[in-house]
Amino acid sequence: MRVTTMVAGMVLVLAACGGEKKGDDQAAKAPDQAAPAAAAATPAGTGATHDVNMILEGTVGKFEPEHLTIKAGDIVRFHNKQGGPHNVQFYPDSIPSGAQAVLDAAMPDKMGPLASPLMAEQDAVYQMSFAGAPAGAYKFYCLPHQAMGMKGEITIK
Repeated sequence: MRVTTMVAGMVLVLAACGGEKKGDDQAAKAPDQAAPAAAAATPAGTGATHDVNMILEGTVGKFEPEHLTIKAGDIVRFHNKQGGPHNVQFYPDSIPSGAQAVLDAAMPDKMGPLASPLMAEQDAVYQMSFAGAPAGAYKFYCLPHQAMGMKGEITIK
């Protein structure tokens, strides 16, 4: 009997403490708190999706394809296929005028200006949209393998 009473008491305490129901005023605040995150969202790509593989074979680092031509609004997915960690970092002095702000806004989880995070996991994918990007050449490299010549170029027509 004593055990039953203790168990029943514990159930009541746990029921009273857990699962607090939000009041109407708290529930109404939740959407407002999510609004800044939605405002910071990058423009969605509306065009085609292109894949670029990131590979390190011995002492040679490369993007495949090394040169890619896309349209403004297209999406590019960079795949860590072999020899990571890899990243994508654009040269600030060799992108079209006005492109830096567009790229920075389109690059989630940056580790710096115009620099994607390092992708250490095999088959990790970093995706970015070129929506609103001006036409021209966008030269980039992999920071950990820059000395090995791992570079590429995206041209927006």
